Amino acid sequence: MKKVLLTGATGFIGSQVTAELLRRGYEVHALVYPAPVAEQPNFIQHTMNLMDKAAVSDFLAEHRFENLLHLAWYVGPKCHVHNLNMDWVVATLNLLQAFAENGGKTFAGAGTCSEYEYKYGYLSEDSTPTDPQTLYGNGKNAVYNIAKVFCKQNGIAFKWPRIFNLYGPNEKPQRLMPSVINACLKGEDVLVSDCLKFQDYLHVEDTARGIVDVFESELEGAVNISSGKPVQLREIVSKIAELTGFKGKILWGAIPAAFGDDLVVGNNDKLKSIGWKPKYSLEDGLKQTINWWKEHQNV
Repeated sequence: MKKVLLTGATGFIGSQVTAELLRRGYEVHALVYPAPVAEQPNFIQHTMNLMDKAAVSDFLAEHRFENLLHLAWYVGPKCHVHNLNMDWVVATLNLLQAFAENGGKTFAGAGTCSEYEYKYGYLSEDSTPTDPQTLYGNGKNAVYNIAKVFCKQNGIAFKWPRIFNLYGPNEKPQRLMPSVINACLKGEDVLVSDCLKFQDYLHVEDTARGIVDVFESELEGAVNISSGKPVQLREIVSKIAELTGFKGKILWGAIPAAFGDDLVVGNNDKLKSIGWKPKYSLEDGLKQTINWWKEHQNV
């Protein structure tokens, strides 16, 4: 049975990546902290604080994994500007070094569209410059630049799926789509920004499949995990209102617009070159997500 070490296994993306790896026959060893989630076949949990360099190094020396998929990072409040991004740069590089020292062969790390220079709008892995405007984006890009050279020097296959905007079940309630969905389902006024920006959104299950497809492929370096299609945020909000039968008020401009450029979309030709294609259209994905929130609103 194929074996992989996974960090961030219990998060919004990580839980879907875990499910996808298990579907493909992997034995998944997850580093979790502080508490494990429900047990399931071929999913082995190890309680580990990734900030503890010595503990991480001892664990990898004992267990020796050839495959590492690293998704963990700080995604709490103010994640784009939080000083904890510095800690995660250090923790990630320590993890990679210990992995290399103990027989590691394939490393995949979670990149982000925030690494790019947004002014170009249409973002391609091999031609668009990276010029992050946030500590989060700079932290991820710093790891990318160091890790790609380190992996080359140490004979490790290096893969860097760059994740764009995503949505789906179990997203944080304060995010755009869950907040709009829940307001519509409750019949409350929908408070949003002007929603004039165009973004690239992909369902979390399609994102997870893309990450695992890249992990299993011969591709190396950065690969955009994106829909390749810009959609205006106003269109998303209006579609949610339509699909929920919402008859109340949408208060455009009631809250400030988030930072960022007016157009951010990823070229996904590399991802499609390995046979990936999305399962969900935006409308089908929104329907599935709305139905999930109908079942989980009061949980």
